[in-house]
Amino acid sequence: MLDSPGIGVAIVLVVLAVFVIIVVVRAVRIVPQARAGIVERLGKYNRTLLPGLTLLIPFVDRLLPLLDLREQVVSFPPQPVITEDNLVVSIDTVVYYQITEPRAATYEIANYIQAVEQLTTTTLRNVVGGLNLEEALTSRDQINGQLRGVLDEATGKWGIRVSRVELKAIDPPLSIQDSMEKQMRAERDRRAAILTAEGTKQADILTAEGQRQAAILKAEGDAKAAILRADGEAQAIQKVFDAIHAGNPDQKLLAYQYLQTLPKLAEGSSNKLWIIPSEVGEALKGIGGVLGNLVPEDGKPGPRPTP
Repeated sequence: MLDSPGIGVAIVLVVLAVFVIIVVVRAVRIVPQARAGIVERLGKYNRTLLPGLTLLIPFVDRLLPLLDLREQVVSFPPQPVITEDNLVVSIDTVVYYQITEPRAATYEIANYIQAVEQLTTTTLRNVVGGLNLEEALTSRDQINGQLRGVLDEATGKWGIRVSRVELKAIDPPLSIQDSMEKQMRAERDRRAAILTAEGTKQADILTAEGQRQAAILKAEGDAKAAILRADGEAQAIQKVFDAIHAGNPDQKLLAYQYLQTLPKLAEGSSNKLWIIPSEVGEALKGIGGVLGNLVPEDGKPGPRPTP
């Protein structure tokens, strides 16, 4: 049978060991990197814990949930906003923020995420309410800048810095979307028609320019060819003229050549009537004289001359 005092001592030792373990667990805390902790002593703010190992007084100090010091992003659900021209658009916003002062983020605002969402909604309605639909769709940078300025100024006392505000989507009503699509389609058709007309115009201009250049080149070619033919004929005539004068022909040879040329005047199917020049008589007289000189006095024909 075990001794009763021994059992009591063992129980006390076990209780003390458990108590020491609990005290050590509650006294030693490790704060991770990019985290911060708020320590309250007897319900009052005591200090802000930085990353690393720290010691607390058990049952006196209380460590609040750690805060994330990294930049965070939160996406808010679509918010209906009325524009200046009384159209309701749905706008999705995305806010990038970072906790810069853990103490202010803990004690200056109850729920900073909800506060940022509500402030974003009200500011967005004020900004977009002064713009029409077209300006709201094309002025995202301006809206983002105004939202960021208002949020950064309001959240500064909460220990939060708003770095960026982005409009994720701006959705106008379905009827307005259909009208915008029709307008864009008509604008694209108009631009296509203009481009087609411009292309046709340029093609016609280039074709006319090409035809003009071709006509000019053809005319220049014909002129040069005519000049060359005229030069050739002139040179041929000059050579014939020089040859005739160099040979010193008499009247009889010229008359004979003149008669040989006469049949060529009647060549061609269009020559129905042709006139004999008066010089033919003179040529015939010359030929007759030549032939008369060849007949002897007895009246008998002599040998025919060799032409």
